[in-house]
Order: sequence, then structure tokens, then C-alpha cells
Amino acid sequence: MIRRFRRCGHGPGVLTPEDQAIVDQFRAMLTALRNPEPWKPGSAQDIAVRVGPFTERAHTRPGDDHGPDMIAVALVHPGTPHAGAYLHGRQLGYTERGWLRCDTSAILGFWQPGYAMLTHAAAGLTLPDDVGMEPAHYALYIEARKRDDSLDGYTLLRLGPYTQTRHAQQDHERLTTALDGRETTLVPGHRVSARYAPFDVSDHQLFADPYEADAVSLLDAAVARLSA
Repeated sequence: MIRRFRRCGHGPGVLTPEDQAIVDQFRAMLTALRNPEPWKPGSAQDIAVRVGPFTERAHTRPGDDHGPDMIAVALVHPGTPHAGAYLHGRQLGYTERGWLRCDTSAILGFWQPGYAMLTHAAAGLTLPDDVGMEPAHYALYIEARKRDDSLDGYTLLRLGPYTQTRHAQQDHERLTTALDGRETTLVPGHRVSARYAPFDVSDHQLFADPYEADAVSLLDAAVARLSA
């Protein structure tokens, strides 16, 4: 697309404020592309990731690196955290993706404002249905910890993956209610609690499928096996 700049009436070669802003954005984009800020695992800063021919801004989920090759991210509108950006992001599909597993080879570096011109939002386009990233699901961990304030204990039950975050939240609430008053008596010398955390795909064989059975029934069965 060819952009024709408007000249104001104060002399030859002088750009309008609107056109000057576009020039400044373009220069910032070139600077960002020429001088990327290398990304390192463990940082909470937003990153720039490739989505097809575009570049998008993404939040990282701390503590959910999957080795050196995979990390969990959430795509966000380039204007985040401004209120208008949230509304625009909803219209373009930014807020409906949830957490995604992003191949670290798709990361350009830390996010810089100059990348904003390269996003779907800048082009007025909705994010595609397939952004090239699988969902990074959540899980519930039901743990028995010793009551002597130490960290000793073990995981009684793992539930996952939850394909929708709200389902994990609902089961967490149900399990917490079921444990109310029994959390210190189910396993002698231990306190039992449910913890909401990212699903560890590398240990998938250790998880019970929460969609095939009731979460509270699975907990009761796990406790029954201990006393058998």
C-alpha cells in the first residue's frame, strides 16, 4: 500500500502531524527489526512472536517453560494495557485464545513498540483461527503435605488437561468444598489441598482425565487406594 503524505501550508517538505506520526512509527519499526532485544527464558517481559507473516505481542506465563523449545504465551493487542486496546482486541480475537504453547524459534525477542505496525491489529485484520500454536492447558494437583510446616509430602492425584480454564476453576472449587473439614483427616499427619497450575504435558501419563469421571469421585478413589 502506498501512503501519500499531506503537506501543510507552512512551507515545502513539511509534513502534517498525522503523517509525521506515521513516519515516526515506521522508523521505530525499522529500529526494532534491526536491533531486536534477545529473549531469555524466565523473564516476565512481553515478547514478539511470529504468527504467519505478522508479528504479535505476547505475555509469557512464568514457570511454564517446556524445556528450551517451548513456552506458554497469551497473544495480546499491541496497545495493551490501554482500555481501548482491550475492546479492539476483543473485536479482533486477541482475548479469546487463552494460553498457547509457543515454539521458542518463533520468538523474535522482547516486545518493542516498533513492532506494532507489523501486527494483525495494525492491518485491521482478525487473528486467524489457526495461529500455529496449540492450547497450553491447565491441571489440578491434589497434594498431601505434612503438617509440620515442612514441604515434605506427595501428590495424591493429578487431574488434566482441562481444555477450558473455567472447567478447572469449577473443579477446584468443588474439590476445595469437598475437602472442607476433612483436609487434615484424609491422610494421617498430612494436610490435603487442591492446587491450580499449568498442565505439564511431559507427564501426561500421570494425569486422570477430568472429563471422563467426577473430580470428587476420583479424589475419593485415590484416598481409598491409600487405605487399601
